[in-house]
Formats: sequence, C-alpha cells, structure tokens
Amino acid sequence: MSSRDTALRGALCAAAALTAIALPARAGLFDDDEARRRIEGLRQELSQQGKDNEVRIQRLEESIRNIGVIELVRQLDSLNAEIARLRGQIEVLTNENQQLQKRQRDFYLDLDSRMKRLEGGGSSSPAPSSDASTPGFSPQASTPVRAPTREEQARETKAYDAASNLFRRNDFPAAVEAFRTFVKDYPSSPLAANAGYWIGISYANMRDYGKAMAAQQDVLTKYPQSPKAPDAMLAIAAIQAEQGDNGSARNTLEDIIARYPGSEAAGKARTRLATLRR
Repeated sequence: MSSRDTALRGALCAAAALTAIALPARAGLFDDDEARRRIEGLRQELSQQGKDNEVRIQRLEESIRNIGVIELVRQLDSLNAEIARLRGQIEVLTNENQQLQKRQRDFYLDLDSRMKRLEGGGSSSPAPSSDASTPGFSPQASTPVRAPTREEQARETKAYDAASNLFRRNDFPAAVEAFRTFVKDYPSSPLAANAGYWIGISYANMRDYGKAMAAQQDVLTKYPQSPKAPDAMLAIAAIQAEQGDNGSARNTLEDIIARYPGSEAAGKARTRLATLRR
C-alpha cells in the first residue's frame, strides 16, 4: 500500500470518527428543542386551564349567590303567606270577640231587667202584650203581671241562646224562624227587642233588605226605649246606604246622634256620617 493510500484511509477514518461524534451532539440538540416546546406547551395548557378554572369558579359563585337570592325570595313569600294567615285569624278572633261582648251585654241587660223586676216585687215591670209600645206595662190595664218563675226564665234563656247559635253558624233562615218564635213565645222578655234586631240583621245577611228594614222598624215601634233601638236605627242607615240612598242614610245617622247622643251607636253614627259626607 502506498503512502498516498494510507493517508487517504486515515483521512476517511478521521472523517468517520468526526461524523460519529457530531451525530449524537445534533440529536441531543434536537431533543432539547422538543423538550422546550413541550414544556412551553404544558405551560400554555396550564395557563389556559387556570383561566378556565377561574371562569368556572366565577360561574359557581354567581350560581351560589343566585341560589341565595332565590331562597331569600322563597322565605319572604312564605313569611308573607304566614302574615296573611295570621291576619285572617286575627279578624276571625276580633269578630268572635265582638260577638261575645255583644252577647255579654245582652246577658247583663237581661239580668239587670230581671233583678229590677224581682226587687220591685213585680209591681213596677209587669209583662206587656206583644203589641205594647212601652215595655213593662200591659195595654189593657196597669195591673201588675206575675213575674216569671225560675224555670220559665231558664226556658226563655235557652230559647234565645238556641236562636243566637243558629245566627252564629250563619244559618240565617233558621235564625229568623227561631227569633220569631222567641218573640211570639216571650213577647214581654227584655230580650224581645234584641231578637227583633237580629231578625233584621239575618235578613240583611240574606240581602232581603225590604224585610230587614221592616224588622228594624218594628223594633223601633215596639221597643223605642230599648238599648237596641239605636242599633236598629244604625242598621237602617246601613241598609239605606247599601241601596244607594245616601241622603236617607245621613238623615238616619243624624237622628241617632240627636235621639241617643250618649250611645255606642251614636259614636258609630258620627264616624259613618263623616264618611258619607266625603
């Protein structure tokens, strides 16, 4: 082999060795670039994921806030419904209390009348006939009439209470019949005027204003001195106003104030009169 060939072979070997050395270095360089790209990609992915998470968290917070508002509205609606229910109960209780007070007044009026009759020995308050204009005296004569026995008084009270219970149950037709029977059976009772008044009120509740008016006028005709007389006039004024006759209603209210100035009905008449004048 010539020296030239030897030199050529040496050069080729050296080149091959250099090539072998350079290839791993280049491959390593390419690996670093890929790793950087992947790292950068991961960073971008993580960044985007973070942004997405923030959006999701905001949406979740908004949903939580909205749920809180909805729950608050629901609770407010529930409270309003409860308040309305309680107001209804208060109205019912107020009405029942008024009826109870009225019944107590009727009872004490009845008791007071009977006590006076007993204290007077029957001489000052004999029972009148059904058409007597002045309670306590018979139209035929001024001779005293026997005072009712305790058993008769018990039957009388029981009959009145039975009619009152029908009224409280809103069975107005039956209440009318019961009160009429009471007035027929006990025309001289201190509660006869009361019974006549509730007959009128029962008819008014049935919207039979003609009979309601007639019943209250009957109370005024037969029992002008009864504590129920101003109440009867007040009922007449209410019927007149209900029928649109405000002029007559005003006249009746003014008459109540003039004839019974110290009565409870007069106070109500003043209030209603002020309303009608507006």
